[in-house]
Amino acid sequence: MRTAACIAAVLFLLGAGIHATQAQEASAVAASPSAASRGQYVFNLAGCTSCHTDEKNKGPLLAGGVPLKTPFGTFYGPNITPDPTYGIGAWSEADFVRALREGRGRDGAHLFPVFPFTSFTRMTDEDAKDLWAYLRTVPAVPTPNKPHDVGFPFNVRLGQMVWKWIFFSPGRFRPDPAKSAEVNRGAYIVQALSHCGECHTQRNLLGGVDTAKALAGNTRGPDKDAVPNITPDPDTGIGKWSDADLTDLLKDGMTPEGDFVGGSMAEVVRNTTGKLSGADARAVIAYLRSLPPIRNKVEEKKSP
Repeated sequence: MRTAACIAAVLFLLGAGIHATQAQEASAVAASPSAASRGQYVFNLAGCTSCHTDEKNKGPLLAGGVPLKTPFGTFYGPNITPDPTYGIGAWSEADFVRALREGRGRDGAHLFPVFPFTSFTRMTDEDAKDLWAYLRTVPAVPTPNKPHDVGFPFNVRLGQMVWKWIFFSPGRFRPDPAKSAEVNRGAYIVQALSHCGECHTQRNLLGGVDTAKALAGNTRGPDKDAVPNITPDPDTGIGKWSDADLTDLLKDGMTPEGDFVGGSMAEVVRNTTGKLSGADARAVIAYLRSLPPIRNKVEEKKSP
């Protein structure tokens, strides 16, 4: 009787253990859609579609091939679908987070700073992992990556180690305790997720941003277009814009004059700022209002 009772107890405990394991697995599966859902919002704010989807030629989502003309040559956005051969399907979450934090590929090679790891390094752990969870849900596309059309010495990846030593400061975003939660949220979106400074800040001859003129405009932006000053300077920036003006720009791409933005900014509105929640749009505006005004007139190209 005692032996039978022991066997029964063992079987009960084994059954309970199996049930607990199944419950944990079910819980993990249930959590995944939530992480992926949050990750989709991070994905939108990070502007991944604009750089990794050839929308002009109706290419598949995130299959790469988008050209980005720079003073150093033309770079092509890579395939970041879960395809194991041409995409990031063979990557681990740790590989992906390292790319965001350190600007290194799965093989440890230095990534070119046309990939904005200089901003993504500030991303929170949760957002980085949620973004990874979402990317795992998109369809895998076996599209080979286009080689960059960049001349020597800018095509040497080892040279990026020197560039990073000079211009790259890794580290997570740190809220300013003197600022409100709303302003800090806006700062996080502008500085980290949406990496606005990568285009709206002037770069030097080596491609490093001029931090003294952060967000004050760029004469050599994407595709060699001028990018405007978005500091609160009243004459050369957005100091005279109302909150409604800024909301219209972020949501619909409409300027106070009734015109609509074009070029790469139109893509940003369509894929990124137009998908900001109301609270996050207000946070971005609050942060931009809090910046020191920098007088810097950026002449825009006029279409012939």
